[in-house]
Amino acid sequence: MIKITTIIDYQTTAEATLSLPIKERVKSRIKVTLDDGREAGLFLPRGKILRNGDLVATDDGLIVQIKAAPELVSTVSSTNSHMLAKASYHLGNRHVPLQVEPQWLRYLHDHVLDDMVKGLGLAVKTETAPFEPEAGAYQSSAQGHHH
Repeated sequence: MIKITTIIDYQTTAEATLSLPIKERVKSRIKVTLDDGREAGLFLPRGKILRNGDLVATDDGLIVQIKAAPELVSTVSSTNSHMLAKASYHLGNRHVPLQVEPQWLRYLHDHVLDDMVKGLGLAVKTETAPFEPEAGAYQSSAQGHHH
């Protein structure tokens, strides 16, 4: 089995890809299958959320690019930023992992949450798409800045 042990913090060319849903990108120890079918295991430092585009490597130098796998999500779109802010508040109040973009929000599909958002007057679309939730104010992320 291929053992992926290192998170790379510089740009280089990947030789393989690994598509994972968010529930697996938050784990540091897990058996996985590379997109080309090879079996592998993640043995990474704890506390890091793998993001779409992150690079990881094996001890013998195989570079693997992480892909956010499409999964069942609910997407809330609106040009009304106030309504999106209200939905963000209510979803955050329930500790829902949330992807926040300029004109839409996305969370893992949940019909109860969908009904709540619809009750706020927003439309919800269930779809299969990559999910990249915010890391949170106190978590590190490849896209955030570190202290």
